[in-house]
Amino acid sequence: MKKETHPEHHEATVTCACGNSFKTGSTMKEISVEVCSACHPYFTGKAKLVDTARRVEKFQDKAKKTEAIKKTGVKGKKKKRAAKAAKKNPAPKKKSPAKKKTPAKKPSSAKAPAGKTTAKKDK
Repeated sequence: MKKETHPEHHEATVTCACGNSFKTGSTMKEISVEVCSACHPYFTGKAKLVDTARRVEKFQDKAKKTEAIKKTGVKGKKKKRAAKAAKKNPAPKKKSPAKKKTPAKKPSSAKAPAGKTTAKKDK
């Protein structure tokens, strides 16, 4: 094997943003991290939000909007168009529908079915 192909291996000190530090093996002498096993919610069971780009707030805003859409059932443009149309043309009053007259049923006459007679014939 060739010499000097592998980097040197050092005992590195890992420092977390929460203040925790521990030692491990690495090619670097010092490592700094944002989240470690001492402060990560999966290991601690505590909810701690590390939000660097406002991602959590954006998600919560979207969740509020979708909740509002579920309640009203109307999205953005449709909602605006409906409000604009309501301002232009107020909803006309609904008239009660006129009752339809149904034709009176004629009394059925007691007719015998076709092909059958009720009178007896003499031979």
